[in-house]
Amino acid sequence: QVQLVESGGGSVQVGGSLRLSCVASGLTYSSYCMGWFRQIPGKEREGVAIIDKDGTTGYSDSVKGRFTISRNDDNNVLYLQMNSLKPEDSATYYCAAGDGPCGLSAVFYKDWGQGTQVTVSS
Repeated sequence: QVQLVESGGGSVQVGGSLRLSCVASGLTYSSYCMGWFRQIPGKEREGVAIIDKDGTTGYSDSVKGRFTISRNDDNNVLYLQMNSLKPEDSATYYCAAGDGPCGLSAVFYKDWGQGTQVTVSS
């Protein structure tokens, strides 16, 4: 059974930084596309950043240049370094795993974590 457990969320002021982590188990981690998504109540889940099994990365325009996704295939951990945070980055952030095409759409992912809350205040 696949398990994805996020951590690292919290409250931060505008311009601050946070690093999210996601520990994966129950899957051949190095073979999976991994992604970070975020969601606020009443809105659709938004793809933020993805990293394919070969290390290729992709970002939404809203976070490009501020967020960095990385993965450690030895320890089955996914990271999201978030810098220059803005109030509009406030959301619940989810880690996702997919064994098919790799992209920013949620349809590519079948396994999800429980989410970690990020709040950016001015």
